[in-house]
Amino acid sequence: MTTTSEAAEAVVVQLQGVRKVFNPGTAIATEVLHGIDLSLHKGEFCAVMGPSGSGKSTLLNIVGLLDRPSSGSLAINGEETTQLDDRALTRLRGHSIGFVFQYHHLISAFTALENVMMPMLGAAGFPNAEMHQRALELIASVGLTPWQNNMAGNLSGGQQQRVAVARALAMKPALLLADEPTGNLDSKSADAVFELLRRVNREQGTAILFVTHNPELAQRCDRTIQVIDGLVSG
Repeated sequence: MTTTSEAAEAVVVQLQGVRKVFNPGTAIATEVLHGIDLSLHKGEFCAVMGPSGSGKSTLLNIVGLLDRPSSGSLAINGEETTQLDDRALTRLRGHSIGFVFQYHHLISAFTALENVMMPMLGAAGFPNAEMHQRALELIASVGLTPWQNNMAGNLSGGQQQRVAVARALAMKPALLLADEPTGNLDSKSADAVFELLRRVNREQGTAILFVTHNPELAQRCDRTIQVIDGLVSG
């Protein structure tokens, strides 16, 4: 039997009444999110869909602690975030949230292995053997050991995105935000990246928000959250 405390711990993301207004108090004030209520539990893999301008990016930026809501509450792993200062938000984001974007944002002059080490290096301030071993394991988990010492700029698009997934997992985040990670890939590479995310989700229990315009990929997720005109359903 699951206790109340265990159920609470299983909630990775909790939004309640989240609104976002740009240029508040001015004649051009624009409300983009209109009181969002949303929960994401450990091990959930959720697609996020909606037309351009619907508020998807704003929602993802708020969940990723890259922007603050105008009102409402947001908890990550049970920690209420709206009253945290910038330093505390940076700490929480770095340790609890991984990001995979449409453009991989790798450092082309660094190797695949070095790119995966970057989040750990940023947290620790200096490299160590444990960090190196963790990066080796992550590179192996995405099937890129033979290419681990290749410069990131010399990898294919699909390989680069797999490195980006490995990098996003470096700090063992409870939440992974994937913003159109397959949008620039051919269908075979897109399928491989999706299956990699799915495997991470199932094996590690990582909660994933997967923004996509691909209905076929969305159907393979646990559920789909529709964002339309600043409101969500699903």
